[in-house]
Amino acid sequence: MKITSARFVASLTDVRQLPTDGLPEIALVGRSNVGKSSLINKLCGKKNLAFISSTPGKTQALNYFLINESFYIVDLPGYGYARVPEHVKAGWSKLIENYLSNREQIKLVLHIVDARHEPTELDKMMAGWLDYFKIPYVIVITKIDKIARSKITKQVDMIKNAFGKLKYCQDFIIFSAITGVGKNELLSIIEKYISSPTKQRIQRKQPQVAQEK
Repeated sequence: MKITSARFVASLTDVRQLPTDGLPEIALVGRSNVGKSSLINKLCGKKNLAFISSTPGKTQALNYFLINESFYIVDLPGYGYARVPEHVKAGWSKLIENYLSNREQIKLVLHIVDARHEPTELDKMMAGWLDYFKIPYVIVITKIDKIARSKITKQVDMIKNAFGKLKYCQDFIIFSAITGVGKNELLSIIEKYISSPTKQRIQRKQPQVAQEK
């Protein structure tokens, strides 16, 4: 797939405000400052499409980007930034839960983790939460350019082992917003999933997602 058009549509803080056009959605989740905005910009070939902040925790809403006039990329609030006030984090958590558990238009989630570090408990909780609700996802190991080439395989294996057994993880993809490594692989898997039929989301009691202690 080639992205020929991409534009920011809206920043929404209430699931009742979400688009009603029924277009497929690809959601991005991950810790604050993990590189979600950089990933969006690289995939879309636009340097400043998604705002890159030097302050973690800046994304406070569901940011919608319309791609090729045919599907959305949705950037969710980052989790795990300690300096964000508790009431704000609670609001983000609820927004993420409501969106991911009820939004039938979601075709795939890109779960972003930092190649330089072992996945945190919040990262593992998020993967477990996606498995619980049977949402297909890809774990994208970003910032791979910041690791020596000789150490990449060892680091990727460590991350895979840290997550353990995952039911609905479709793949692990290494990615660099600097070099473009992994871009084509991500675009291919996105193309596959936006063309797939939408399945009815199973409603269950919601587990707690990505809350800080």
